[in-house]
Amino acid sequence: MAGVSRLQYSTDIRLIRVMCTGRIDLAFILRAFSNGSDGVFIGGCHLGECNYVTAGNYAALSMVLLCRKLLEHIGVNPERLRLEWCSSGEGIRFAHVMNDFSKKVKELGPLGQGEGIDWNELRSKLEEVTKLVPYIKIVKREKLELRLENSEEYDQLFTSDEIDRLFHEVVSYYIDPTKCQACMICAKRCPVEAIISAKKKIHVIDQEKCIKCGTCFEACPPKFGAVTKISGEPVPPPIPEEERTIVRKSKEK
Repeated sequence: MAGVSRLQYSTDIRLIRVMCTGRIDLAFILRAFSNGSDGVFIGGCHLGECNYVTAGNYAALSMVLLCRKLLEHIGVNPERLRLEWCSSGEGIRFAHVMNDFSKKVKELGPLGQGEGIDWNELRSKLEEVTKLVPYIKIVKREKLELRLENSEEYDQLFTSDEIDRLFHEVVSYYIDPTKCQACMICAKRCPVEAIISAKKKIHVIDQEKCIKCGTCFEACPPKFGAVTKISGEPVPPPIPEEERTIVRKSKEK
């Protein structure tokens, strides 16, 4: 509508069309900032007017509120992320919002410089948060599924203390080499293939690939109890490759 009406709005904007705001993942926004975008704008159907009756815009709202708190936690001005509702017929409103957001981002300055943070340091922080996205979505699943009705609920959904506690209490999983029996059950269940395994070899969790979903913890047979949950502490280093072989005692005849 804005184009057909030949309305003028900032040329700094790069549009990426999706079927629904519910399709936008938390990782998309963080990746945009990691790639150097100075601001991210999300526009979608008005609440209660979802074309697909999936309430995707409610999901987007909760996700953006969470992301703004995550950005604030690592030192990024949350004003760099904005969400507005615009119907397909609101070309004038869309152009106005684009110009207003573009002006705001220019006032904030380039990402990192405006916050007084070295770009390489900021990018490293963004990448670390991106790695934790699956874990964050699991921990905050109930709140992300809420349908907020008024602005007062927006302000109270996620708090700074809550986000600080979330990062302080990040859970990791570790396979105890003294208990692992190389049954390969956890490796087969892992959704991201983060467990290095082989027959008669003590399994090891690749912490870089691990999404902290806890599947391995639940899958490990209770009689072994090899997978342990670690919170707020560093994960012990994996044992060397040459020490992972399990030597089983032969049964006496």
